[in-house]
Amino acid sequence: MPIFEFRCLKCNEVFEMLMLSTDEEMEMRCPHCGSGDFERVLSTTTYTAGFSRGESRRPSVETRECASGTCTTWNVPGYSKS
Repeated sequence: MPIFEFRCLKCNEVFEMLMLSTDEEMEMRCPHCGSGDFERVLSTTTYTAGFSRGESRRPSVETRECASGTCTTWNVPGYSKS
């Protein structure tokens, strides 16, 4: 049961909606102003994983110039397959 985040285009309120089923029809409205004009936003995540001593627990950001302008890479701590 995924939870999606939306931002109201009328009042700028960010709200969450729990989607119980893809077959379920529901009228979605901003809980703050009642508008039906909104967009889905990228949700942020937080988690904790096992760490070794001295290993950073914070994400690091690497920004560099690339062909399309500026590129940013987020290095998130935790298990990696690499």
